[in-house]
Amino acid sequence: MALLSRNKLSNMMLDILLEFPSGTKNLKDNIVARLGTIGFMSTTRDINAAWNETKKKAAQSYPEKFILDGRNTLQWNDGTVKVLDKTISRKHFEQLNEFAEQEQCSVDKFVSTLITLYREDKKM
Repeated sequence: MALLSRNKLSNMMLDILLEFPSGTKNLKDNIVARLGTIGFMSTTRDINAAWNETKKKAAQSYPEKFILDGRNTLQWNDGTVKVLDKTISRKHFEQLNEFAEQEQCSVDKFVSTLITLYREDKKM
Protein backbone atom coordinates (compact mmCIF):
# COMPACT_ATOMS: atom_id res chain seq x y z
CA MET A 1 0.00 0.00 0.00
CA ALA A 2 1.35 3.40 -0.97
CA LEU A 3 2.29 5.77 1.83
CA LEU A 4 1.45 8.80 -0.31
CA SER A 5 -0.01 9.26 -3.75
CA ARG A 6 2.57 9.68 -6.49
CA ASN A 7 1.26 13.16 -7.20
CA LYS A 8 1.71 14.22 -3.55
CA LEU A 9 5.17 12.66 -3.48
CA SER A 10 6.03 14.47 -6.72
CA ASN A 11 4.89 17.80 -5.30
CA MET A 12 7.04 17.23 -2.21
CA MET A 13 10.02 16.39 -4.44
CA LEU A 14 9.48 19.57 -6.47
CA ASP A 15 9.35 21.69 -3.31
CA ILE A 16 12.65 20.19 -2.14
CA LEU A 17 14.21 20.56 -5.60
CA LEU A 18 13.44 24.27 -5.67
CA GLU A 19 15.33 24.75 -2.39
CA PHE A 20 18.60 23.38 -3.79
CA PRO A 21 21.29 25.81 -4.86
CA SER A 22 22.00 25.94 -8.58
CA GLY A 23 24.48 23.30 -9.70
CA THR A 24 23.59 20.68 -7.07
CA LYS A 25 24.48 17.21 -8.35
CA ASN A 26 22.64 13.89 -7.88
CA LEU A 27 19.28 15.61 -7.61
CA LYS A 28 17.17 12.49 -7.17
CA ASP A 29 19.40 11.02 -4.45
CA ASN A 30 19.51 14.31 -2.57
CA ILE A 31 15.75 14.73 -2.79
CA VAL A 32 15.03 11.20 -1.57
CA ALA A 33 17.44 11.75 1.33
CA ARG A 34 15.61 14.97 2.27
CA LEU A 35 12.26 13.20 2.17
CA GLY A 36 13.37 11.36 5.30
CA THR A 37 10.98 8.71 6.56
CA ILE A 38 8.59 9.25 3.66
CA GLY A 39 11.36 8.53 1.17
CA PHE A 40 12.52 5.53 3.19
CA MET A 41 9.05 4.02 3.41
CA SER A 42 8.02 4.67 -0.22
CA THR A 43 8.54 1.93 -2.77
CA THR A 44 11.18 2.29 -5.45
CA ARG A 45 8.43 2.17 -8.05
CA ASP A 46 6.62 5.10 -6.41
CA ILE A 47 9.86 7.08 -6.00
CA ASN A 48 10.79 6.56 -9.67
CA ALA A 49 7.32 7.46 -10.95
CA ALA A 50 7.19 10.56 -8.76
CA TRP A 51 10.71 11.57 -9.87
CA ASN A 52 9.73 11.28 -13.56
CA GLU A 53 6.70 13.47 -12.89
CA THR A 54 8.82 15.94 -10.89
CA LYS A 55 11.33 16.30 -13.72
CA LYS A 56 8.57 17.18 -16.18
CA LYS A 57 6.97 19.65 -13.78
CA ALA A 58 10.30 21.33 -13.02
CA ALA A 59 11.25 21.72 -16.69
CA GLN A 60 7.80 23.00 -17.68
CA SER A 61 7.17 25.28 -14.71
CA TYR A 62 10.71 26.60 -14.22
CA PRO A 63 12.42 26.63 -17.65
CA GLU A 64 14.74 29.41 -16.45
CA LYS A 65 16.15 26.99 -13.84
CA PHE A 66 15.83 23.50 -15.36
CA ILE A 67 16.11 21.69 -18.69
CA LEU A 68 14.90 18.19 -19.48
CA ASP A 69 17.26 16.90 -22.14
CA GLY A 70 16.63 14.34 -24.86
CA ARG A 71 17.60 11.51 -22.54
CA ASN A 72 14.98 12.61 -19.99
CA THR A 73 17.66 13.84 -17.60
CA LEU A 74 16.91 16.92 -15.52
CA GLN A 75 19.74 19.45 -15.68
CA TRP A 76 20.30 22.94 -14.40
CA ASN A 77 19.71 25.59 -17.04
CA ASP A 78 23.05 27.34 -16.74
CA GLY A 79 23.35 28.07 -20.45
CA THR A 80 25.86 25.31 -21.15
CA VAL A 81 23.36 22.57 -22.03
CA LYS A 82 22.03 22.53 -25.57
CA VAL A 83 18.96 20.42 -26.21
CA LEU A 84 19.43 18.65 -29.51
CA ASP A 85 16.79 18.84 -32.21
CA LYS A 86 16.01 15.22 -32.97
CA THR A 87 13.16 15.80 -35.38
CA ILE A 88 13.46 15.25 -39.08
CA SER A 89 10.58 15.20 -41.52
CA ARG A 90 9.62 11.85 -42.98
CA LYS A 91 10.33 13.19 -46.48
CA HIS A 92 13.89 14.21 -45.58
CA PHE A 93 14.47 10.95 -43.73
CA GLU A 94 13.42 9.01 -46.82
CA GLN A 95 15.62 11.18 -49.05
CA LEU A 96 18.63 10.63 -46.80
CA ASN A 97 18.10 6.89 -46.98
CA GLU A 98 17.75 7.01 -50.77
CA PHE A 99 20.95 9.06 -51.18
CA ALA A 100 22.84 6.79 -48.80
CA GLU A 101 21.66 3.74 -50.72
CA GLN A 102 22.77 5.33 -54.02
CA GLU A 103 26.20 6.00 -52.51
CA GLN A 104 26.25 2.50 -50.99
CA CYS A 105 26.90 3.67 -47.45
CA SER A 106 25.02 4.17 -44.20
CA VAL A 107 22.95 7.27 -43.50
CA ASP A 108 25.38 8.17 -40.72
CA LYS A 109 28.35 8.02 -43.11
CA PHE A 110 26.42 10.01 -45.71
CA VAL A 111 25.55 12.76 -43.21
CA SER A 112 29.17 12.85 -42.00
CA THR A 113 30.30 13.38 -45.58
CA LEU A 114 27.73 16.16 -46.05
CA ILE A 115 28.92 17.90 -42.88
CA THR A 116 32.54 17.67 -44.01
CA LEU A 117 31.68 19.11 -47.43
CA TYR A 118 29.66 21.89 -45.79
CA ARG A 119 32.54 22.85 -43.53
CA GLU A 120 34.99 22.87 -46.43
CA ASP A 121 32.62 25.04 -48.45
CA LYS A 122 32.26 27.50 -45.55
CA LYS A 123 36.06 27.93 -45.41
CA MET A 124 36.22 29.06 -49.03
